[in-house]
Amino acid sequence: MAGRLYGVGLGPGDPELVTVKAARLIAAADVVAYHAARHGRSNARAIAAAYLRVGQIEEPLIYPVTTETTDHPGGYQGAIDEFYAASAERLAAHLDAGRDVVVLAEGDPFFYGSYMHMHKRLAHRYEAEVVPGVTSVSAASAVLGRPLMERDETLTVLPGTLPPDELAAKLAGTDSAAIMKLGRTFEGVREALDRAGRLDDAWYVERATTDKQRHGRVADIDPATVPYFSLALLPSPAAAAFVAPAEPAGAHPGQVTVVGLGPGAREWLTPEAQAALAEADDVVGYAPYVDRVPLNPRQRRHASDNRVEAERAAFALDLAKHGRRVAVVSSGDPGVFAMAAAVLEVSEDPHWKDVPIRIVPGLTAAQAVASRAGAPLGHDFCIMSLSDRLKPWDVIASRLASAASADLVIAIYNPASQSRKEQLVRARDLLLEHRDPQTPVVVGRDVGGPQESVRVTTLGDLDPATIDMRCLLIIGSSQTRVVTRGDGSAQVFTPRSYPS
Repeated sequence: MAGRLYGVGLGPGDPELVTVKAARLIAAADVVAYHAARHGRSNARAIAAAYLRVGQIEEPLIYPVTTETTDHPGGYQGAIDEFYAASAERLAAHLDAGRDVVVLAEGDPFFYGSYMHMHKRLAHRYEAEVVPGVTSVSAASAVLGRPLMERDETLTVLPGTLPPDELAAKLAGTDSAAIMKLGRTFEGVREALDRAGRLDDAWYVERATTDKQRHGRVADIDPATVPYFSLALLPSPAAAAFVAPAEPAGAHPGQVTVVGLGPGAREWLTPEAQAALAEADDVVGYAPYVDRVPLNPRQRRHASDNRVEAERAAFALDLAKHGRRVAVVSSGDPGVFAMAAAVLEVSEDPHWKDVPIRIVPGLTAAQAVASRAGAPLGHDFCIMSLSDRLKPWDVIASRLASAASADLVIAIYNPASQSRKEQLVRARDLLLEHRDPQTPVVVGRDVGGPQESVRVTTLGDLDPATIDMRCLLIIGSSQTRVVTRGDGSAQVFTPRSYPS
């Protein structure tokens, strides 16, 4: 007997707005499916997490593209159609095996919801039920404390993807409106509201009912800070008599968020990091890293030299103590030779004990260089810095020798600088006491940046004079191999197994 398909609406974000029926079906399901972008995190799953149980099969349906380009022969639509067809067949396999499948949907499944694409492909083949949820439009209206419509008024729901001229015409002919799908469309939506003479009446709501909720007048919102999960509302004309509820005292207490920007490329900045940067009042960091953060005129930017980590941390903590939301930015991951440890170390002072500190991870330079070269970190490895500014050379040499004798792959940060050339020469000599001169070495420079280069050499041929502070080295183990591909390019990998 085939299983049953459920499209379950979860509401706009607050887990307490999940209906009793939705919670019951989620807990009882054999299979729980949810859509997610390529980073793998799913807002729908996060909302439903409290209702999941151990032993359930999870089916993450990962979009192949979201807003980026694709080389699929059918273009963007072809890639999406193929993805929906493949996802439906994955769920059909469970249904054919007699398993009940719940597909999680933010808001309502049939209100701009991804579930409808599964329903169209499966509901004629299996018994299916849709469980409605609270829509983001209803949530936004509640957040603002303003009704959508009353008596004979008309509410129009519009996608922000419409051309501004067409959107303006529709806005001019309705009493109330909800405009969905903002993010990149926000400037066009604001232009349409202005053309329709409705900008002064329009409100903005972001991530309604969640702990990251934000709202204000559309005219006052910086387009650079607008995520996809937001909407614009034209409430009932009668709502002018209503006053939007003030945010409670302490709704946005000061805090420090240490944010990893990744190694350089914008596409390597995580959605969590993007959100943290958008929410910040102040951006603090080493000047080149602050410059990598998109300019937002609402924010204050505080750039400083790279050798004042403790002072920078104290400055950020002081801003937060006075109610500011501060993003301290680091390249790569903030917990790897970067600002997370500096902030936490300074925060040990009782003066800062009440300041909340959050760490947002980033893609490390070691991971980025490794990915460009192949998989040199495929087995046990360690990460070391050759900088002796904060630790003596004797400690570096001892650790380097231990790592080399243990036959670990070694990722080396800060290998050289304008004033520090000799350390890499000494490190290479030390490594050659334990490693064959033919050991593969990956040299990545400015990976993710405009001057990226990656080359593969050997430990014996490594020339320290060609290395600077923008380089990262990966020294292979005795098992690391170099494979020449059909096009003549070299790929480096370290096997997952190790000889006994």
